[in-house]
Order: sequence, then C-alpha cells, then structure tokens
Amino acid sequence: MADTTPVYSISAAASMVGLHPQTLRTYEAHGLVRPYRADNGQRRYSPRDIERLRQIRDLSQREGINTAGIRRIIELQELLLRLQTALGGR
Repeated sequence: MADTTPVYSISAAASMVGLHPQTLRTYEAHGLVRPYRADNGQRRYSPRDIERLRQIRDLSQREGINTAGIRRIIELQELLLRLQTALGGR
C-alpha cells in the first residue's frame, strides 16, 4: 500500500494518533491536513496523513504551538521539499 492511499476513517485515524475526531475536523478546517473525501463525503486518511497528524499533535501538545504557527511550519517544510526536489535532492 502506498503511503498516500486513503484508507482510514476519521475514527480510526483519531484513535491512531490519540485525538478526538472533532480535533481532526478542526485541523482540516484550519488547513493543516487535507484528507481524501469518498463519494459519500466520508473522510479517508492515508498513512502520510496519519504521520502529519502526529506531527501536528506533537507541535501543539508538546511544543505549545498554535494552529497558525503549525500551518507556517508545514508550509516551510513543503517549500523545503519542493526546493530540494528542484535541485535534484542535493
């Protein structure tokens, strides 16, 4: 299974990361995670999404960073990855 395959329901994803499903909905509303939406509207989380949720949880709970700060960290991580890819992975 690819790490981007959306397989986990919101309740399973929440259980895997130790958060309430409503917290995952809040993270989605703040643009921190973008789960796949099935035809019936249900959210489906991939292993990559689960890893992102763990990172968000740790930044929030352990480091005390608010959602705006977490969003900026994620944006910078994604920019770094794009730049590394553009430079050939140097």
